[in-house]
Amino acid sequence: MSYPEPRYLGERGQVSALFRPAPPQPDTGSGGTNISYVAQQENTNGEFGLYKIDMEPTAMGATEHFHRTISESFYVLSGELRLYNGERWVTGGEGDFLYVPPGGLHAFQNDSDDQVSFLLLFTPGASREEYFEKLEEYSQRSREELKAFRIRHDQYNTDMLDD
Repeated sequence: MSYPEPRYLGERGQVSALFRPAPPQPDTGSGGTNISYVAQQENTNGEFGLYKIDMEPTAMGATEHFHRTISESFYVLSGELRLYNGERWVTGGEGDFLYVPPGGLHAFQNDSDDQVSFLLLFTPGASREEYFEKLEEYSQRSREELKAFRIRHDQYNTDMLDD
């Protein structure tokens, strides 16, 4: 295995690290799901977006969908998360990981009677914040507006593909 081509060409390194203290409250959330923006794409030069998700018991996550431009990875911190890997549902527990490449069908939800916490990683970084913040609002609008909103955010839900 080889490393990618160098992206930093200096000789001595530079001061460029970003430290973000844990926020006292989640950045957004609704429907039993709270989302904390750990590393937004503007803080990672577009390399990735990292989010911490806390879902209350029996909280619905996302139905079957795929992305055209980004991969999505799940890492379970605590509790149990139901994950659809494109073929079947699996239960992920603490330390379990699921990687979904661009185009990969997936879904997730909390079927348990306990809270679940997990990290959600998008690569390359994408501005998912607006999607998280406005999804509930657009879900109350017409089906056409919801579909357009999702497509604008690279979210292709399979239940809307034939519309």
